Amino acid sequence: MAIKKILLYPNPLLLRESTKIEKFDESLVNLARDLIDTMYDADGVGLAAPQIGINKRIFVMDCSREDEGKDCRIVINPQIEYQSEEIGSYKEGCLSIPGITEEISRPKVIKVLYQDINGVLERNTYDDLWSTCFQHELDHLNGKLFIDHLRPMKKILVKNKMKKSSKKEKKE
Repeated sequence: MAIKKILLYPNPLLLRESTKIEKFDESLVNLARDLIDTMYDADGVGLAAPQIGINKRIFVMDCSREDEGKDCRIVINPQIEYQSEEIGSYKEGCLSIPGITEEISRPKVIKVLYQDINGVLERNTYDDLWSTCFQHELDHLNGKLFIDHLRPMKKILVKNKMKKSSKKEKKE
């Protein structure tokens, strides 16, 4: 469909909770296609609707390795039903916070419930990178960013760095 502009932190739309999707129609299919095209164009592994300025509970993700075929998942109205006590840690980045990566710890295994593009309920279990990505994108739908998982001092440093770079971009 179309490649959309990805909003950058500190855009306030990134910090809003998204609304549940009730209508499964052609406009939702178009939104999903836009998210997929934009994610692949930006070399991301996930992208949530708030990142393109739409506060709806939908995200896409593809954590397949380069030696595998594409395996894009469209996730609508997601919920986590179970999360393991075992923690996994990944160096996370975000298309809305370019140039910054931080080690983030999250539950290693999650069991999830969500709807597909036709509104059909799906249950799935994710681990490792798929689990991390799902939780990262779900955070976006809840108005949270991966930097919100950092220790307070580290979070302040990262936010200040982002605000400086966004001021520079506005001047240019």
